[in-house]
This record gives sequence, C-alpha cells and structure tokens, in this order.
Amino acid sequence: MSRHPEQPQALDDLGPAVGTVPTVASWTTDAAEWVLDGTWDFRWSPTPSERMDEGWGSIPVPASFVMPALDRDAAPGRDHGRPAYTNKWYPFPIDPPHPPDENPVGEYRRRFPLADPPPRAELRFGGIEGAADVRLNGVLLGSTRGSRLPMAFDVSGLLEADNLLEVRVHQFSAATYLEDQDAWWLPGIIRSVVLRARPLGGVRDVRVRAEWTASGGVLTVVPDLEADGDATIEIAELGVRVQAGHPTPVPGALPWSAEDPVLYTLRVRTAAETVTHRIGFRTVRIVDGVFQVNGVPVSLRGVNRHEHHPRLGRHVPPEVVTAELLMMKRHNINAVRTSHYPPDPMFLDLADRLGFWVVDECDVETHGFGEIEWRGNPMDDPRWEAALRDRVARMVERDKNHPCIILWSLGNEAGEGCNVAAMADEFRSRDDTRPLHYEGDQSSAHVDVWSRMYTHPDEVAEIAIGVEPALADEALDARRRAMPFVLCEYAHAMGTGPGGLTEYQDLFDAHPRLMGGFIWEWLEHGVQVDTDRGPVTRYGGDFGEPLHDANDVIDGLVSAERRPRAQLTDLAQVFAPLRLTIDGARLHVVSRLDHTDSSRYTLRYRIEDAAGVRETGALDAPPLPPRGRCTLDLPAAPPSAVLTVEAVQVGEAAWAPSGWVVSRVSGAVPTGITAQRRGPGSSRRLTLADVDLDPATGALRRLGDLAVADWRLVLDRVPTDNDRHAGWDEILDFSYAERWRLLGLHDLRSRLVAIEPVSIDHPDGEIRVRTVVGGPAVDARVTCRWRWRAVDGGIRLDLAVDPEGHWPAWTAHWARVGVGFSIAGEGRLEWCGRGPGPAYPDLGQAATAGWFAGAVAELQERTVRPQEAGARAASWVRVEAGRRALEIGLDTTSPRGPVSDPAITVRPWSETALWAAAHDDELISDGRTHIVLDLVRAGVGTARCGPGVLPAYRLTAQPVRGSFQFFTPDASDANGDRHV
Repeated sequence: MSRHPEQPQALDDLGPAVGTVPTVASWTTDAAEWVLDGTWDFRWSPTPSERMDEGWGSIPVPASFVMPALDRDAAPGRDHGRPAYTNKWYPFPIDPPHPPDENPVGEYRRRFPLADPPPRAELRFGGIEGAADVRLNGVLLGSTRGSRLPMAFDVSGLLEADNLLEVRVHQFSAATYLEDQDAWWLPGIIRSVVLRARPLGGVRDVRVRAEWTASGGVLTVVPDLEADGDATIEIAELGVRVQAGHPTPVPGALPWSAEDPVLYTLRVRTAAETVTHRIGFRTVRIVDGVFQVNGVPVSLRGVNRHEHHPRLGRHVPPEVVTAELLMMKRHNINAVRTSHYPPDPMFLDLADRLGFWVVDECDVETHGFGEIEWRGNPMDDPRWEAALRDRVARMVERDKNHPCIILWSLGNEAGEGCNVAAMADEFRSRDDTRPLHYEGDQSSAHVDVWSRMYTHPDEVAEIAIGVEPALADEALDARRRAMPFVLCEYAHAMGTGPGGLTEYQDLFDAHPRLMGGFIWEWLEHGVQVDTDRGPVTRYGGDFGEPLHDANDVIDGLVSAERRPRAQLTDLAQVFAPLRLTIDGARLHVVSRLDHTDSSRYTLRYRIEDAAGVRETGALDAPPLPPRGRCTLDLPAAPPSAVLTVEAVQVGEAAWAPSGWVVSRVSGAVPTGITAQRRGPGSSRRLTLADVDLDPATGALRRLGDLAVADWRLVLDRVPTDNDRHAGWDEILDFSYAERWRLLGLHDLRSRLVAIEPVSIDHPDGEIRVRTVVGGPAVDARVTCRWRWRAVDGGIRLDLAVDPEGHWPAWTAHWARVGVGFSIAGEGRLEWCGRGPGPAYPDLGQAATAGWFAGAVAELQERTVRPQEAGARAASWVRVEAGRRALEIGLDTTSPRGPVSDPAITVRPWSETALWAAAHDDELISDGRTHIVLDLVRAGVGTARCGPGVLPAYRLTAQPVRGSFQFFTPDASDANGDRHV
C-alpha cells in the first residue's frame, strides 16, 4: 500500500491529518537539513471553487497570508483577504463538521535545488493555520490538520536535483471547529518549513526522563532508532554515559528551576547520526494539595502569551521572541501559559535556557459552541475523539523533553464531555511525569490541579483555606479539595488596568494551596498598517469584517510592537522576588524565591528632597533562604525628604545587567507645600483681585495674567475598557460607564446660585461662589461651594461638593471629583507625589514617592482605543505652557481612604476629542494644555473580564472636601535641579 494518499483529505473530514508521520521531539542533529523559509510564490482565491488568479505573486514564509497584502508597498491589486477578529464567535454558521463555501484559499509553491538529494528524508512543517494539502514534485504527500502543531511527511525517494513544493491552504475545515481561540483568524504557513535527511541507522526519536531527587539526578533515556543498531548516550559535562532505557544515577547533576535553569547537553550517537538535547533535572509532584518542583512549593507569577506579530500575523521571528522573554524576566514574570496552543519550539528552548515555568496548552478551543448552549460540541461527541487524541499526541511528543514544562493543559474553553476523559487518558499514556490542567473540567474529575479564571479575590480566599462551596458528588468534591488551585487567567489587562493586582498576590503569598496564576494577557494583538500619517494600529472591525469583537483583542501588558505599557511596571512591582515594606524606621524584606537564596540581590537606598538627592547608600542585609524574611533598620530621613529603597541585581544575569532594579519601595510624600514645592516660589504675589470669575457662571476665567478656559466640575471620565463593562461580581448588569451616562455625568450643566465677595480688599477677604451641578433629565445633582482666598502669596480654592436630590443606590457611583480647565500652549509637568508612572487607587503599585517631571506629550499613556489614562498622583504640580506656568498644591480633606488620592492629568487634547476618538492616531494636539485636578477618584478594576472595582476603591456619591492652592510664576523661573 502506498504511504501517500491518492486524494486530498475532505474539508469536512473530522479525523486527524492524512499522510503524516508520527511527531518526534525537537532536537539538534548533525544530519543534513535545508530550511525552506523565505520568499515563495503565492496566489489567492476567496473560495475553493473560484478560479485562481493565473498570475503568481510572492509572499514571505512563514507569515499569515492575509498580512503582507496590508503593506503599503504591496503589489497593486494584490488581495490576500483581510484579518478578522472574534473573541468566541465562529465567523460562519455552526454546522459541524462542515466549513462554509466562503472559504479563502492560498496556494504556495517553492522551487529548491539539491546538489545531492538524500535518499531518505522528511519534510517538516512547524505550523500551517488552516487545512493544507501538500505536494512534492507532483506527488500528493497528504493533508494537514491542527494549525499550531507540527506535521511531517516522509519524502524518501521523491527528492530530485530540482524540486517543486506546493502547499494549498484552505482557511476553514472541520478542524476549525476545534480552533476557536480568542484571536485574529489568520491563515497561512505560520512556522518554519524544514527538509531533514534521515540517514539509515539514525535517531528517529529520543525520550528523556531527567528527574531530581534529594541525592541528585536520575536520568532515563529511551532512543528510537531508524534501524537496528546501538546508540551511545552521554553528558560530557558530567562525565556520564547512560545505558538506554535504564535509570542512571547522576549524583553530580544540579537541579533545574525557573530561578536557576541549569541545563546539560545530552548527546545520542549512532554510527549514522548524532542528535543533541539540552536537558534539565527536575521533578514535579503534588504533595498534600501543594504543587511542588524538586520537593519545594512553587508560586507561579505568570502571564498568558499568544503568538502574534503586528506585521506577520501568527509568525513571530526568533529575535522578537527572545526580546519578549527577556522583557518578561526583567519584569519578574516567572511563568507562561501558552494560550491557547503549543508555541513555536524556539519559545520552549528559550524558556529552558532563561528559566520559566510553562503550562503547555493543546490546540483546542470550541468556545463558540457556548453561544448555542454547547449543542454539538466536539468535546462531547465521540466522532471527534481521534482528532483530539491526535492533537495531544503531537504536542506531547514534540515537547516531552523540555524541563520548563511543568503542566500539560488539555485546551481552553472547550466545554465538558466524553473527550475530556479521552484526552486526559492520551496525555497520561504518553507522559506520567507532569500533572494535567484544564479549566473547563469544572469538577476536576480528569485533571490534577483545580483551575478557574477571573475569580473574585474573596472567592480565592475561600478556596485557599478549603471552604469553597461543595460539589454535589462527595467523591469528586473530596478529590478536588485535595488539589492545588491555579488562576489560569486573571487580572484582565485591557486598556487602563488591571486594577487590584495586589489583592491577588497577597493571597498567593499567604496560602500554600494557591499555585498563583497567569495574567490575561501578555500581548496586545494589534494589526499594524501604513497610512499617510505613518504606521497605525487597528483592531476588530477595522478591516470590514461584519462580525467582530472590536478592541477586545487589545488587552495586553505590552503593545503588539512589544512596547511595555505602564501596567507592566506595576506588575513587576507586585511580582517582585523581594517584597519590600517600610514601617516607620524599619524595612521588612520577604523573599518570594522558591529555590534560591537572595544573595543575587543587594539593597540600596537614597534620600531626596525638593532640592534633589541628599544621601545614598547600601543596606546590610543577610542572604535570605527561599521564602525567608528579615527586618532592617533604615537611616533617618527628615520630614521634608523621601526615603526610597531598591533591590538590585548583583552581577550580570542572562536577562539583565548588573544593577537592574527588581523591587522598589518608598516612604510617604512629605506634607506641606513648602516641603513639596520645587524652585524659588512664585515670582508674582497674587491677591483676590487677580481672580477673574465669569459673573454669569462663577467659572474661573483668569488667574493674574494667566487665561483659563473651560473651567468646570468633573465627576466622570472618558470610560476605560473596564468601565464599559459590568463586573462579574455586580448584582446588576450595568457598567460604570452606563451608570455615569444615566446620571448625565458626561454632560454636566451648572447653575450659578451666588457670587459673594467678602472684604475682597482685606488680607482675610474671600470670594464665595455657590453652584448647583447636574446632568440633564435627572434630579441627581450636587451643590458646590467654591471659596477663593489669598494665602501665602497664592490663591487658595476650598471646594465642597455635596450630593443632593435623588441618587439611586445602584447608580450612585462617581469616577472622580475634581476640576477641569485648559491653558494656552504646550509644555511640561513637574510634580511631587508618586511616579514616574501613572497611578490610580487600585493601580500604580510601581509609583513611588518623589519629584518627577516630563513633557506633557511624553506623559501620555497611549491606548489603541483612547480612554482615561495617565493620571499622576500628586500633591504639588507645576505646569509650564510656553512662557506661562501654573503651580498648584492639592489636598483632600474628606473622605479618607484609598480613593482620597489627589492627582493631575494633563493632555495636549481635550476630553471632547478623547471621547470622540476611536483610535489613538486620531488624537492630535490642539495647542493647549488640558488639565484635570482630582481630589478623589475611583479605581479601575477588571470588569471587562472578572471583578469590577473592588469595594475599597469604589467612589460613591458622598460629600467631598478639598483644596487647591495656585501660584503663577513665569515658566522661565529657575527650578533648581530636576529629578525625573
């Protein structure tokens, strides 16, 4: 019987791929191989039945084939389709196993010469998104299924001096029903194509079991040879030779961990071939409900990572992957879940080398069936069992020898059913050294760890101590209670967010049952296109797709271009390997390290005041054992100064230079404007005569010679992505943005009640203004009392805001209480408070106390979909615009608590422009500096997926009291040394 099929696999065939050979581990070989990546011929058709364009263009391989056509330099008339984004909806009728007739097809071809064609060889594809038929020199090799899984074909006897490789990729097939991940639909050859000679007597496969025990390593190697013969197995660094198939003690081996990723080179030699593996010794166990590696509990401080490139689609070049993982290490991330498919093997090679705990996830998601109540779901249909088992087999066999992988995951959001058990059985039959994970197995009947996503911290706290609600089945309940718990997704990082990271990490630190979790997600999936204004980023719906989930795909800690967002810095602080806390004159240090001591870090401090840094030094801290702690005395700092302590890297690491800061903490911001203020003070003494109020509205028009426009009370904000959704913990399905709109907070109208000058020419004189402010069509309003006085050479405004009328309890939430206005010119901001990054009550953990500065344009936190962002916690600010400057002191009297966090937001465009913009590139400076000063403000939460704003960070309608003190120096005034 021929080893090659006579016909391509039918697109509605729900079985595994046809014509492929079994998957083997990835390794390095001295056998000849040819990488066929590069420029291929390409043509495209919108349907399988439509005649192909006779002309061939060119396309890079690997890359998603819809992406190159988006390039401005693409050949005129070239059309490869368009990207389309859905979160969970299938972009065609749910009619398994049938794909739609509207099924784009891309045809690839590549000619390549071989000076000496090998008689035995395999053609390997790292991944083809879609369903492909593959031909070599006119011979049909077979058909592929499983987009992000390896596929190989035996091409022995088919190679010639000149060869033609042809690949026909259909975007949709029966297999697409198993690949409904939250991502763009991006078909094409997405990973490398390699032709590898297979010498007779060479190594077919190698299975490595490298375990760690208290007495050292134990190594078992099982080679699978291409023909009868012997193999030599050795680790030269350790002077070890291993007998095939038998456990061999390796007493000199050091253990592998994410903190200390010790690797050894394993060579398997035959007379015909030598293959090389990098291996690490480690053992994964669950002991008394605690997840352990090498006999000690580990805590996962992780992220979910999709593979996406803004120009190439699903292909990510090696240099970009390397940069990603280095950035993760520098931001204290120690774990990655490969959402929601196995990654390119180079990712796992790097994770082995740099040190990450990895959850390797199978290429299975059927989320769209949830929209039809899971009717016909493949996970509960025996006809799909073979295809699902095949996906497990190919992932396990490719990745089985990587020490970084500590959990296998069956997939994501694919529901429950008979095939969960089948997949679990397939995993365990192939590898019994790693536990199983699958969040969709809600009773945890077939897995080894209990997994949830976006669970409220209060519920996580119950799970931590084993008082979660019981399952109906007592045996299953007892089994699940004996399992460790992991949040496979939490803290949805979309737009301005995620808020509430600290609450989760505090729980993970405190309870051994909690393994930790994985932030959703690492990377935004923006698609970059060129315009006359330069490159811009686009999201769902921007390519004309009729069904899409808009900017839900823009939800990462870094941009699609791998630029870190401010929230990544906050995450680094929350995930820090050394947790630092200042308590008066003492510093508490807690190690989060699981396998190594803290000797790789040292502690240094600095003391600074408004004039600059006054003192620096090192703290004498003993090396802490794993999860150890100590308390140190701190040097004294005067009340007008800020003490900051940093934990820094000692010596160069593989991922960061010596001196890299891994954690930072500071004391409180000094109190009193004298201590906070930087520079010589106001060059012009202000009196009440300098306060020019509009007699019709009571709004400030001018302060001295500084013109002020659009003075107003502010109670809302341009909604963040989280504000636009109701949190999973909310009783009513109304987002904060909807509540604010129902109250008219976006369109406040003011009524002047009175302006009362009192002894305006007297040093103790004042101007009292009373206004009533509310939204249209509602009787919820606030009374504002504005009290203007001349104090200490400046003008002090005391503001009292009191809710009146009817504020329904379920809508009585504000985003902030503050004032907004603008001044002419663009310029710079200096502030005393927390920085240098933005901060909100539940976000901004990396912002420490001190003095900071930056150009207004540079301080913008650009989000792909414009929204509230970039507020700086501040108690003193200086805004420069052209030759004008404005200094302001901010103080909140009441209420007290986390929401009492005075702040400033400065922008080179108005809130009106921010409301109107759908994309970041639509925001253009209007030549003014737009300012919002907050007395109190709400947190941001994670309502897009998960809990909304936690109770401590909510701002309900209530009386608010605070003050602003204004000075108007010239922008040319000397300001002393600036610390940024």
